[in-house]
Amino acid sequence: MAPATPHALPQADGDFYGVAATLSPEDDAIRRKVRAFVETEVAPIINDYWERDAFPFELVPKIKALNIMGLPYAGYGCPGKSTTLMGFVMMELARVDASISTFFGVHTGLAMGSIYLCGSEEQKQRWLPAMAALDIVGSFGLTEPDVGSGASGGLTTTAERVGDTWVLNGQKKWIGNATWGDVTIIWARDVADGQVKGFIVENKTNPGFKVEKIQHKMALRVVQNGLITLTDCRVPETDRLAGAQSFADTARVLRMTRAGVAWESVGCATGAYEHALRYAQTREQFGRPIAKFQLVQDLLFRMLGNITTTQALCLRLSQLQDQGLMRDEHASLAKGVCTVRMRETVGWARELLGANGILLDQQIGRYVADAEALYSYEGTREMNALIVGKAITGFSAFV
Repeated sequence: MAPATPHALPQADGDFYGVAATLSPEDDAIRRKVRAFVETEVAPIINDYWERDAFPFELVPKIKALNIMGLPYAGYGCPGKSTTLMGFVMMELARVDASISTFFGVHTGLAMGSIYLCGSEEQKQRWLPAMAALDIVGSFGLTEPDVGSGASGGLTTTAERVGDTWVLNGQKKWIGNATWGDVTIIWARDVADGQVKGFIVENKTNPGFKVEKIQHKMALRVVQNGLITLTDCRVPETDRLAGAQSFADTARVLRMTRAGVAWESVGCATGAYEHALRYAQTREQFGRPIAKFQLVQDLLFRMLGNITTTQALCLRLSQLQDQGLMRDEHASLAKGVCTVRMRETVGWARELLGANGILLDQQIGRYVADAEALYSYEGTREMNALIVGKAITGFSAFV
């Protein structure tokens, strides 16, 4: 009698409910192209760069060839796709590495988004085509050394108009892409009227703009975050964002990109889950794969449950966004819930791997560390809870 053929094990796939099937064939082809890129180009090298706290600049031409920068914007050399597809792309990037997805999100969402939503027609024509082509890399300067969640009313960076020039003074912290990028959107408080305004600052040619790389990070180590110091940084009136007259305009950008961070956190959780599942299928203890043990299957169940529920939440959020119906509280609920569920999921993945979970070679430790940054940036859980709380109760609990 011929020996029994061992059955093929299921592939590790975090899309348990097939949410990618909601995309059109054309859009799904873009998602698949991004997945193939990160699996073949990013996955083999990213641990080395993460450990060295360095960015893989050799990937920039290959990222450029994907033609995904400025993905949801119409015109100006941008692809003009949906924010739903943008979310799927963020998820696919973060599924392999959250730093690469953050690079994409900062450039496309925050930097290009500021110009697209708040810039004049002339500013859009000048900057967006080159940024869509990735010939110019952008960053977003809002957070300050002593001002994070309180940015709406507490920015200390100042802008003073002198003739047709604005003079900026202050510091910005945690600014991704700033150490090597070309332009930074700086948000500063106008000393004349106290309102927050936005400025397009050219990093490499403005003598009043200095940036220092932030060292010794435990998360998103591939992202090159900068501490920016603005000392009498002179910016022409033509580089002030024409449509940014108050923090409400800054918030329009953050509302759009907060949805992307929710998708990004789903991707981070998915990557950790898939690594953990593959490990469980092959790691043996007590003479059998640990995937055969009930407690291991329970952990995988919890992880997949988190991923599937947050995928559905993000999908509906992006549908609302594409329909022009998304409100601040919608984005805040998704960002807060998805990052909490991500944090749980990557923790369970590390737990499943035991001691091996802290080894960089096993991938999971990188996801656990990077999840801490996603949990905090673009609005902490507490701040997003208060945004939702105000919407559902009619009372503001902000102090």
